[in-house]
Amino acid sequence: MTDTMPNPKHHLTEELLMGYAAGTLPEAVNLIVASHVSLCDTCRAAVEAHETVGGALLEDVTEAPLAHDALSRAMATIHGTAPDARPIVLPSDPVVPGPLADYIGALDKVRWRPLGMGVKQAILDTSPEATARLLFIPAGVAVPDHSHKGLELTLVLQGAFSDEDGHFARGDIEVADPTVNHMPVADISEDCICLAVTDAPLRFNSFLPRLLQPIFRI
Repeated sequence: MTDTMPNPKHHLTEELLMGYAAGTLPEAVNLIVASHVSLCDTCRAAVEAHETVGGALLEDVTEAPLAHDALSRAMATIHGTAPDARPIVLPSDPVVPGPLADYIGALDKVRWRPLGMGVKQAILDTSPEATARLLFIPAGVAVPDHSHKGLELTLVLQGAFSDEDGHFARGDIEVADPTVNHMPVADISEDCICLAVTDAPLRFNSFLPRLLQPIFRI
């Protein structure tokens, strides 16, 4: 059975943690960071530390006139209803973290689209600055080798995969940039389900994936 509170060995970068704490990340990136933070005590503590530092810095800011809706926005934030409020939601589902559940509900609600070789995806509805998708990779199957035009974040929700950067199990997040070229392979023991976020198209090394890339929006 999948452990609801794993012990991740692969974590977020300080830049992403700071961006999350400051509320400056695109929606899709914010979603995957929040999902990892809900599964990772280490990154959750780091976010709380950044938020504490940010609060201390605000205390030293020179006073300025408040906007007319400042009080209502502050109260909305306290009650978790402001558009940029980012409460840390701990997981209650054995696979789906709390922040992701707000987008998909449960896994049996996901409308998968086949990509070939048993691999499936479901693109989530987020703002256009970055794309979030669920990936289902059958046990033992490899994703075509590729590099990146931008940032690719991959959070393991079920099972595990391995690539040139190591072994990634539930709760682990891989941060890949244009310097990374890899071919993730799902462990043979269990189907792998991941949440993946990209802010630019991937660079596939083989012709067929490149040909199908516009159709599958990868």
